[in-house]
Amino acid sequence: MLAPAGRVILVSGANRGIGRAIAEALYDAGYTLSLGARDPASTVAMTAGWASERHLTARFDAEDQSTHRAWVAATVERFGRIDGLVNNAGLALRVTVEDEKDDVLDRMWAINVKAPLSMVRLALPHLRRCGAGRIVNVASIAGKAVYNNNVGYAMTKFAAVALSHATRRAGWSDGVRCTALCPGFVATDMTADVTTFPHEQMMAPSDIAEVVLTLLRLSNNASIAELVVNCRDDVVF
Repeated sequence: MLAPAGRVILVSGANRGIGRAIAEALYDAGYTLSLGARDPASTVAMTAGWASERHLTARFDAEDQSTHRAWVAATVERFGRIDGLVNNAGLALRVTVEDEKDDVLDRMWAINVKAPLSMVRLALPHLRRCGAGRIVNVASIAGKAVYNNNVGYAMTKFAAVALSHATRRAGWSDGVRCTALCPGFVATDMTADVTTFPHEQMMAPSDIAEVVLTLLRLSNNASIAELVVNCRDDVVF
């Protein structure tokens, strides 16, 4: 298992929900973190007791690729390396097959697919350099099977899984490993309006954070390409 000390991990959408749980778990485990959030001030309370030499917060707007470049540049300038990337930031809006909501679909595509791709492109040279780079793309079980008529969200998460496999192939020979992490319902503000499954029976964000910890620590010889984590007995094809 790879030791966390000295390893620098980027986490997008780190200010709330799954992203915050991941950031807290990684910091407690000993990683150095570069946190990306649309409003950097929203991470102040979380990082108040953290050692200043082990964390950085930068502005990350998934729809603005200039913030992606600035975040990666600031991370390298501050820490001199990048060892891992957790593409967590995402958006869930409803678009059915019959909806004419191309603007909504385009926005989900930009945030759920194009932003992770942008971050992979920027981080990959640094991940290759360290010899044991890790990427975790937080996709969804909706990227493995279609359970309802929200085709827009499912399309973007299927694409995120495809991105993960392509990234895994692109970096494999240089020690870069990429995993598509596909959770079912997680109890966050994004699922607060879900009425088809009890909120109290959903997974906790900390459950997902523990999985990410394991994925980041696995050796180069123990790579997980896809991982479905669920709170119910959905069939995944």
